[in-house]
Formats: sequence, structure tokens, C-alpha cells
Amino acid sequence: MEQKSLLKVEQLALKKQKIYQQSLVRYLSRSALASMFIGFGVIVAFRTGGFFYLEHSPFTYPMAALTFGAAIILISYGGGDLFTGNTFYFTYAALRRKIRWPQATRLLATSYIGNILGAVVFAGLIYMTGLFRDNSVNGFLLSVVEKKMQAPVLELFFRAILCNWLVCLAFFIPMSFRNDGAKMFAMMLFVFCFFISGYEHSIANMCTFAIALVLHHPGTISFEGVVYNLIPVTIGNFIGGSVLMAVMYHYVNKPFLDEKEG
Repeated sequence: MEQKSLLKVEQLALKKQKIYQQSLVRYLSRSALASMFIGFGVIVAFRTGGFFYLEHSPFTYPMAALTFGAAIILISYGGGDLFTGNTFYFTYAALRRKIRWPQATRLLATSYIGNILGAVVFAGLIYMTGLFRDNSVNGFLLSVVEKKMQAPVLELFFRAILCNWLVCLAFFIPMSFRNDGAKMFAMMLFVFCFFISGYEHSIANMCTFAIALVLHHPGTISFEGVVYNLIPVTIGNFIGGSVLMAVMYHYVNKPFLDEKEG
């Protein structure tokens, strides 16, 4: 069954490559959109979780995880290029010799840059709304950011590997579903699992950090903390998507795919 989904992965990678070749600005814009969609998920998750955080409720993280699933629906159906998913798509397409490795590297780098731009713009928009200026609202968000900037590097790295493995599966497995309702449910379930498990997603972190930095925040939250977190998390995400997804699925399915092509 996964062979059909893997064919869709190839087609999706080639479609993204075509957009990049036609217009770098358009591709960057799509990448910026993806992180803005993640930003919407971050806002609704922390706004929802914040109500429970104030009451010291054990439902704080489960409720935040449940509502964060809106982000993956927006990306999947609203369009956008997310670095984390692209680690799977472009690596797999390169392994299948549909895209050359230098081109795959450029596509990944460009999507990451676009994601950064989108996170910065979205943080600016949120700042202008004034929705997170009150300490009673931003407490949960700032507490989570502070922990992410202080966690040991090795732990961040392995959390990031597991995170993108799960997130890529959230996009990949529903490719074989025919019903949109089933697809959305599966996607939200996988995202709930990654969020509630405490894994690290570089683009979600990027958006959360950008929002935290434009708010009144303690000295423990800084740009240095952003770099400290994002370096191991980005590398871990890359390994999760490229090795545990692309390389693994290419390896276990290669005999079947070669047989079809032969």
C-alpha cells in the first residue's frame, strides 16, 4: 500500500521543485505561508492551554496538543512548504534520482529561510493585536519557551529526531486515505502525539520563540537561547525526516519499486 503513497511523495517533490524553478520569490512565499499556518496553531494552542495553566490543571498540555492540530490541516489543505516535511520529500526524490542532490539541498535551505521569514512576520502581526501582552495570557507560552531554551542539547537533538519522524508520518500515512475526514483525523492524532510527548519541532519552535521575543519576556528568554535550541533541533528534525523516513522507506520498498519500473 505504501508504494502508491511513495509515488505521491515523488510527485509532490517534483511539483515543489517546479515552483522553485519558476520563481524563487513564489517558493519563499509558500514557505513563509507554512510557518504562518504553524503560527496559527501555536496561538490557538497556547491560548487554550493558558486557561488551564492559570488553574494549574493537568489538562494544560492535552488541551494545547489537541488544538495545535489545526496547524497541520492548514498546511495540508491551505498549501505551503514546510522544511520538516521537505526533509522527507526531497531526500526520497533524490534517492530515487528524480531530483539531483544539490537541488534537493537548495530546496531545503530555501524552505527553511522562508519558514524563518514567515515566523518573524507572524510574530509581528501577533504583537500588533495585543492578544498576548497580559501576563495572565502569556504565562504558559513563556514558561514553555524558557524550558526549551534550557533543555540539554543532546535531549533536544533526540526529541527532534522522534518529532519529525512522527510529523512526516502524519503527512505520509493519510496519503493512502480517500476520505478527507479520515485524513484530517489521522493528521491531528499524529500531531497530538508529538505535542503531548514533548518532542521538538524546529519550525513550531521558531514561531513560538519569535512570538515570545516580541512580548515582554524575562532575561532567560533571548536570541542566544533561540540559536541554542534551533541548531540541535533542526539537525534532529533533518535526521528524522531524511533517514528514518526517506532512507528507510526507500530501502524497504526498493525491490518493489524497481520491479515496477523494470
